[in-house]
Amino acid sequence: MSKRYILAIDAGTTSVRTVLFDTQANALVRANGSKISQSYPHNGWVDQDAEEIWERIYENLCKTLKNVDESEIFGLGITNQRETVVMWDRETGKPITPAICWQCKRTEDYCKRLSSDEKIRTLIQQKTGLTISAYFSASKIKWMLQNCYESTTLYQQNKLCCGTLDSYLIFRLTKGERFVTEPSNASRTMLFDIHNGEWDDELLDIFGVPKDILPKIVDSDAYIGDAVIDGKTVKIGGVLGDQQSSLMGQACFDEGNIKNTYGTGSFLLLNIGQKPHVKSTKMLTTVAWRIGGKTTYALEGSVYNAGSCVNWMKNQAHLINEVGESEELALSVPDTMGVRFVPAFSGLGAPFWDDDIRAGFYNITLGATKAHLVRAVLESVAYSVKAIVDQMQEDSKIKITDVRVDGGMTANNFFGQFQSDLLGEQILVASEPESTSLGVSFLSGLVFGAFKDMDDLRLRYKIGKIFKPSKNQKKVQREYTDWNNLINKLTKED
Repeated sequence: MSKRYILAIDAGTTSVRTVLFDTQANALVRANGSKISQSYPHNGWVDQDAEEIWERIYENLCKTLKNVDESEIFGLGITNQRETVVMWDRETGKPITPAICWQCKRTEDYCKRLSSDEKIRTLIQQKTGLTISAYFSASKIKWMLQNCYESTTLYQQNKLCCGTLDSYLIFRLTKGERFVTEPSNASRTMLFDIHNGEWDDELLDIFGVPKDILPKIVDSDAYIGDAVIDGKTVKIGGVLGDQQSSLMGQACFDEGNIKNTYGTGSFLLLNIGQKPHVKSTKMLTTVAWRIGGKTTYALEGSVYNAGSCVNWMKNQAHLINEVGESEELALSVPDTMGVRFVPAFSGLGAPFWDDDIRAGFYNITLGATKAHLVRAVLESVAYSVKAIVDQMQEDSKIKITDVRVDGGMTANNFFGQFQSDLLGEQILVASEPESTSLGVSFLSGLVFGAFKDMDDLRLRYKIGKIFKPSKNQKKVQREYTDWNNLINKLTKED
């Protein structure tokens, strides 16, 4: 049989999926998935069971490969939630403590104390492109080392391993033969120097993390090793963090390409080429990927609440009965009648960075209807994206070529057109909604010869629909200024 398929793992926060990408049909043709659990032992803590994650992924790999011969598989790629940390026994491969999820805030007080030291804060920002936060992996690892007794014993026996989810899955898939990670995941740990592409001794010393418990760093397109899945041998190669994988799935290979994923939140990444812009203090600088020894960087910003705002309108506020109804209601009125919404159920992300502010409607008059409120909520998400895009352009001095989007909110035509008018850019909606799985399939295909080069992948990227700026741009821009002034006023008061 001739090679045809690329197998991919997409290890998300609440579910895991395995997919087959058919290189001949240029499409994802088979997927299997499972929900995974989270636990909340204390206020602000979020734990996961790494053994459960591994078991669900292996079960789904077996299902996805059913009736597929190993000779038909080019290889296996992996994409994953990025900052979640696993600690395990090098000898058995078993986790020794619950994985600490990226959402966990148990180290928040420690990070605030560390951030009060201007010298350390500047050092970390300049070397890693990140702000000091419990979101990233370093403080989680420090906590594990200090609070898990078994970690001390295993370290003394040279049997302690610690890493992000990609390194743990690779370790299990190769039965302990390979303990590696790659730069897009490593750059989210706050222990990685994005300039030289290695673990940094000064950062490791700040957090008290021994280098020898961390994985070796290889290129994102490295051939890593072989996995045996239900008796079938499959080569592993092509690994990316989930948002970077989405950037690749949207074929954002050139400087100025930007992608936005509208999920629960909204994640924007701008390809800034091969020079990091670490002077940015309102955006994160991260590694997009390292391919063929060359690093591509991205600016990253996130809106904490996007799709969650729509779900809130449906499930809690009962402004809509179905998600699709939001488009109809928004189009039924010419504007919001001055009503503004602040989408801050869990604070405001980039570029405002205010975790204490909360959501609310403003400027409501007696003439305001349900339609005005719904439209105001949708507009607020678009405004939040606009604030990030403007900051990215100011920081990078890079002209954005177009905006490539995926995720649930792209089904709303009012929202898509409003976002295009607001940004003054074309909005390209991907025809394949699973851009994260697609991206790592693309990369794995490059590793194992299914695709020739990036130009080949550009031809495989398919656009579902396009929104182009209309004549409403000036009006929309004025309304954005009004919303932005409100946000600035609220954040200053806060």
